[in-house]
Amino acid sequence: MPPGPFLAPNPNVVVLLDAKTFPILFDNSKVDKRDVFTGTFMPSTQLTGGYRVLSYLDPSEPKHSLLKQLMFFLLKSRRAHVISEFHASYKDLFHELEANLAEAGKASFGDANDQAAFNFLARSLFNSNPADTKLGRDGPKIVQKWVLFQLGPILRLGLPQFLEESTIRSFRLPFSLIQKDYQRLYDFFYQSSGSVLDEAERLGITRDEACHNLLFATCFNSFGGMKLFFPNVLKWIGRAGVKLHARLAEEIRSAVRGAGGEITMAAMENMPLMKSVVYEAFRIDPPVPLQFGRAKRDLIIESHDHAFQVKEGEMLFGYQPFATKDPRIFERAEEFVGDRFVGEEGEKLLKHVLWSNGPETESPTIGNKQCAGKDFVTLVSRLLVVEFFLRYDSFEIQVGTSPLGSSVTITSLKRASF
Repeated sequence: MPPGPFLAPNPNVVVLLDAKTFPILFDNSKVDKRDVFTGTFMPSTQLTGGYRVLSYLDPSEPKHSLLKQLMFFLLKSRRAHVISEFHASYKDLFHELEANLAEAGKASFGDANDQAAFNFLARSLFNSNPADTKLGRDGPKIVQKWVLFQLGPILRLGLPQFLEESTIRSFRLPFSLIQKDYQRLYDFFYQSSGSVLDEAERLGITRDEACHNLLFATCFNSFGGMKLFFPNVLKWIGRAGVKLHARLAEEIRSAVRGAGGEITMAAMENMPLMKSVVYEAFRIDPPVPLQFGRAKRDLIIESHDHAFQVKEGEMLFGYQPFATKDPRIFERAEEFVGDRFVGEEGEKLLKHVLWSNGPETESPTIGNKQCAGKDFVTLVSRLLVVEFFLRYDSFEIQVGTSPLGSSVTITSLKRASF
């Protein structure tokens, strides 16, 4: 695995190739998750205030449970604001898409989504509107630059291979180039997080360490997830065609009418096709496909057909689509099947949907490494589909690639007709 020897002392990994081997990465008794979030190398802690933030901690480390508790506190304390703030932020996105489409005949979803996602996270989780602060509209661009400084050694930027190998794969970008920008982000979160920082102090975490962790969880984990995954959702639904669009529009609008015209959690539970479509997008195109763990002891790992010996200290690497497109588990595994998870038999397959660093049927706890915001990410992904099909009957897209996932351009939006 990249990067090169100057950044990763040992680039060798043991690759898990099917749905039977992959779940060992979730077993804390067998794998150590210390400093393996980005794989065989770890970005400089200068990029996170000098701290090893939650994503790099193993559950055996005392700070892990405290920081994860803090994330649960944040999500729980602000849960009543998620649906309303998502509606407000993505209403602005739809207006922007429509205006660009009218003017140029096409509209980039990515740029508009970046701004909407950042605004939504700031408003819903921290009750702060970035436009009213010194940060203004610069948040998404700063975050993208900051993420590049962390993930550059494993990204493919489209440069000639020898150039990438001899530059970003071999040397860290100096923190000094982004220090002022990072400080702007930090100041925004520090000024917006008073009650959460109070809770951190109660738990025994300094306000400074808590703020760097809140910034990372919001900007890297949550914003990064929405930046990567939302275009994927639109890509697969767009490609699926008008028949699926019509079924989604009918189901979503009927459920919302039944809830008195309001988008509620209960209404979304009455949208089995919508829920299935989101799960299927997570299955076929997960936002974080690479996962790692270091063997705590000598292990025997069984695949569908064989058993393999792994030595203590070896790095295990899971490329998630190897597991979630396993043809022994999923029929038509390489296809996007919108209603795959509808009904009793479909729901039985959810234990094999693994996007959150754990099975969809399990929940994050302070003792595991499953994403603290798993339910939050699922909710906002559902909200995207619901808001979209309340407003539009159908849409058409063009799909390209970018260093961070898919690039989606909207070429047609058909406004709701019923």
